[in-house]
Amino acid sequence: MWGIEHYWLFILSSILLNITPGSDTIYILSRSVFQGKQAGLMSVYGIIAGSCVHTLLAGLGLSLILMQSAFAFNLVKWIGAGYLIWLGIRSLMTRHEAGTGLQQTSGQSLRKVFFQGMLTNVLNPKVALFFLAFIPQFADPTQSMGALPFLLLGFTFSVTGLCWCLLLVFFSSKLAHRLQSSRVSRYMNRITGSVFVLLGLNLLRTTRTMP
Repeated sequence: MWGIEHYWLFILSSILLNITPGSDTIYILSRSVFQGKQAGLMSVYGIIAGSCVHTLLAGLGLSLILMQSAFAFNLVKWIGAGYLIWLGIRSLMTRHEAGTGLQQTSGQSLRKVFFQGMLTNVLNPKVALFFLAFIPQFADPTQSMGALPFLLLGFTFSVTGLCWCLLLVFFSSKLAHRLQSSRVSRYMNRITGSVFVLLGLNLLRTTRTMP
């Protein structure tokens, strides 16, 4: 069908891979718990948008550059890690006024959360390598539809990821209300900033080894 083999097996594999905790899970949880449901949702939409970008790039063959070029891979890795560490440091330096509870999420700040989520995903070269290693296994090598099977599989993976991430936001955002008017709220920015810095440092350890 459309140049795809074992589609239902692909869906099952995608679900299992999406529920496996990773950097995206940690990012979404930190946004949902410390900034509330709306911020959590925008982080999910940003990450899924990033996955769609990886799908398009892989379908066009551009992600092969990251696989074949150590310079390109390391460049994207350092930019992505630097961006995460910068977000973390900025969050650590943000003052949190006592008694404000959850951080206020205006329309402008929600847009920032969206683009930050998208960039953290797009600037992760490991995600690009994953798409190149995993998805082709379910594309019929004899098909003549070009990038279409790859794009359909990539968007299918993104949809299963969206469903799982929305569940994460729903349950984790419940904790956000318990942090209002609490002494724990003083440490929200510190915890969030530390998470981003750790994600950035972990990205620096990424190699071109296929996932």
